[in-house]
Amino acid sequence: MDFFSIENKLVAEQGRVLISEPFLNDTYFRRSVVLLTEHSEEGSVGFVLNKPVELTVGDVLKDFPDIDASVSIGGPVNTNTVHYIHTIGDEVPNSVKVMKNLYWGGDFDTIKNLIVQGRINKDNIRFFLGYAGWSPKQLDNELSEHAWVVTELDAVTIMKSTNLSLWKETLNKLGDKYKTWVNFPENPGLN
Repeated sequence: MDFFSIENKLVAEQGRVLISEPFLNDTYFRRSVVLLTEHSEEGSVGFVLNKPVELTVGDVLKDFPDIDASVSIGGPVNTNTVHYIHTIGDEVPNSVKVMKNLYWGGDFDTIKNLIVQGRINKDNIRFFLGYAGWSPKQLDNELSEHAWVVTELDAVTIMKSTNLSLWKETLNKLGDKYKTWVNFPENPGLN
């Protein structure tokens, strides 16, 4: 059995997640879990779920209501921009439904007002600095080169799993083949 070849039984699509293979040596994507918020012929957009930073949204945005929500590095594209996913849905105009009970973006002033009203808290919104983006066919090429495993997570897991252990936890659920990846050292040369 080749423990390091990827068997993608699921195709990339909006609402699915990408799990990086253990040898991917990229600052943003090493041992990452990426939520795809858009995947089409025009390209793909997603957010790295497990790269938290020690910042608050108030540290990043001036005049933003106080909220103890997680902030993560979303990816290498436009790291000076703030993006968000949430579970508020149709209450936020122009939100994009990513999957059941999970939405992307929407009217920023509405988000701020709902925070002030106490209707949004750290459990139903996540913020990201930058995003992951792929040009047309780029992600498909990376998948054919076995850089990612495609799988699914529910909205509750996506919203609550903000730490670095998400990569290992998700791989452990994919079966014995991927448990080898979990124990593989990040830098085999240091063994």
